[in-house]
Amino acid sequence: MKRNIHPEYRTVVFRDRAADFAFLTRSTAVAGQTVEWEDGRTYPVVDVDVSSASHPFYTGQGRVFDTTGAVEKFNRRYNR
Repeated sequence: MKRNIHPEYRTVVFRDRAADFAFLTRSTAVAGQTVEWEDGRTYPVVDVDVSSASHPFYTGQGRVFDTTGAVEKFNRRYNR
């Protein structure tokens, strides 16, 4: 393995503010902020938009994307 070309692999907190959920793991992600974790130590924190706590697949709260009836509109337009 070449030396001094790989990013630092360290403990990082990933935080999903929308779901009020955070987890501690190891990553090479670069963070500009820090947070004090439950163990009393300070770790870099990366804010994410979606996590397992807020993703519809994991929460079971599927979203309906066809609210305008696009399929029915297509069928009416082309008489199918």
